Amino acid sequence: MKTSLFLLTTGFILLSGCQTATVNDVKAQKTVNKTKKSSTYTIPKSLARREYKESGDVWDRIRFSMDMPIPDQHLVNRYRQWYIDNPKHLEQISLRARPFLYLIVEEFEHRDLPIELALLPIVESSFNPLAYSSANASGLWQFTSPMASHFGLDMNWWYDGRKDVPAATSAALDMLAYLYKKTDNWLYALAAYNAGEGRLREAIRYNEQRGLDTDFWSLPLPTETRQYVPQLLAIADVVKHAESYGITLNTIPNKPLVEVIDVGSQIDLAVAAKLAKIPVSRLQKLNPGFNRWATSPEGPHQLVVPVSKAHKFKQALANTDVNERVKWYKYQIQNGDNITVIAQRHQTTVDKIRAMNDIDGDKIIAGNFLYMPHTASQVILDVELAAKKSAAKQSAVKQKNQQIVGSRTVQPQQIAQVNNSASQAGHTVQYGDTLWSIARVYNVTVEQIISWNNMTDRDKLTVGKTLKFYHQRQQKKAQMRL
Repeated sequence: MKTSLFLLTTGFILLSGCQTATVNDVKAQKTVNKTKKSSTYTIPKSLARREYKESGDVWDRIRFSMDMPIPDQHLVNRYRQWYIDNPKHLEQISLRARPFLYLIVEEFEHRDLPIELALLPIVESSFNPLAYSSANASGLWQFTSPMASHFGLDMNWWYDGRKDVPAATSAALDMLAYLYKKTDNWLYALAAYNAGEGRLREAIRYNEQRGLDTDFWSLPLPTETRQYVPQLLAIADVVKHAESYGITLNTIPNKPLVEVIDVGSQIDLAVAAKLAKIPVSRLQKLNPGFNRWATSPEGPHQLVVPVSKAHKFKQALANTDVNERVKWYKYQIQNGDNITVIAQRHQTTVDKIRAMNDIDGDKIIAGNFLYMPHTASQVILDVELAAKKSAAKQSAVKQKNQQIVGSRTVQPQQIAQVNNSASQAGHTVQYGDTLWSIARVYNVTVEQIISWNNMTDRDKLTVGKTLKFYHQRQQKKAQMRL
C-alpha cells in the first residue's frame, strides 16, 4: 500500500528533529528495513491485554490505554529482546520517572493522544531532564533550540525551558499533535519528530517518484530514525507485557506527586526551599530548568514542589513579602570593576543592580557599595550531591547513545580520558560558585574537577582558588550498522 505525499502549506516552517544527519547520507536503499521474521526471540505467542483494575499504579493505567499495533519487524524484535535481556535498564528508568510520569500521562489523556508516546522520554533521554546530546538537544524530550523556541519554550541565562519538565512536556505534545495533523500517520509523526518534517517529506517523495512503497518501514530515512521508531514500539510492548517478560517496573502511584505553583515573582531557590520545608537540592532536582540560584526576573515563575508540601508552601509564600523572596547584601566596588562584570560574577543582571541601587547608567565608583542579590550558593551545596547529579546526567547521555545489535550493546562514543597531550586551563573561583555550577559551565563532571584538582568529596570551594581543567580532544564517533 502506498501513502500519498502529504503537502506542506507554503509559509510553514519545516520542523527539524532531534538529530542532524543530512539527507544525502541516506539515499534510498530498496532493501532497507524489509520485514524479517525470526524464531530466535523469546516472544510469547499470545499475550492478552490485562484487565484494568484501579491498582494505584500509573504503569497499569498506561498498559490499559495502549492500543498501538506492534509490527513483527526486524528492529522492533531486536530492541524488544535487548530490553528483555537487560531488565535493570527499565527498572532504573521507572525510578527516575517517578516524580513526573503521572503528570505526563494526564497531559496525554487530556489531549487524547496515544499513550504509547508518553514513553518517548525513555528513548530520548532515559527520563533524565538534564540529558544533553551531541546534536545540541536538551531535556527530557530532547528539544533543539530552534524547535524549543518555535513551540514557545523560553531559553536564557537564567532558565532553559527544555529542561523544565512540565513546560517541555506541553511543548512536545504540541509538536507531536502538529506533526500528526500534517501527516495523519503516527509513525510518520514520530519519524518527523526525530529526523525533521522536511526530511520525512523528501523520503516519501523519493519513494513515490520511483514507484516504491511509502509506508514508514520502506522509507530511506537516516539510520537513527529507522532505529528510533522501532525502539519506541519495542518499549511500548515491553511495558505492556512487563510481567510476562520478567521486567519489574517500580510502582509509581497513580496520583499527583508534584504540583506546579506560580509564585508570581522572582524567588531565590534557597528561600523557596525554606518556605516549602525541603532541601534546596530536592527543589533543584524537581526544577532543572533553572540555571541559576533563583527563578528568572522576567519569569516564568512556576515552581514544581512535592504535592505533600504544596499547601503549606502556598501559605508560607502568601505570608512572605515579595521583597523578602530575594535576599540582598552589600558589595564594595573594587578598582577595575564595571557593572556588567559585577552582574556576571554575582549571577544577576545589570538591570537588577540598577533597580536595586537606583542607578540610571553604568557609572560606579571604587570604594562605594552596591546592594546585590544574595545567591543561594553562598552556602556551598554538598559536593557528593552534585557528583550524583553529574553522574546521573552522564549515565543518561551514555544510555541515549547506546546502539543495540542483537544481544550486544555497542557504545558509539567513549568518554575521552585526560592524557599528556591535553591542554590545561584554569578557573578562578568567584563568590557564588559551586562545583555543580562550574561543571555545567565547562561541560565537564564534578568528578573530573575533583580528580584534576586532587580534591576529595568533602572539600569546599574558597573564593580565589584556581581550579585546573583539561580540554580534551574529542574522539570520533564510532559507526555502527544494524
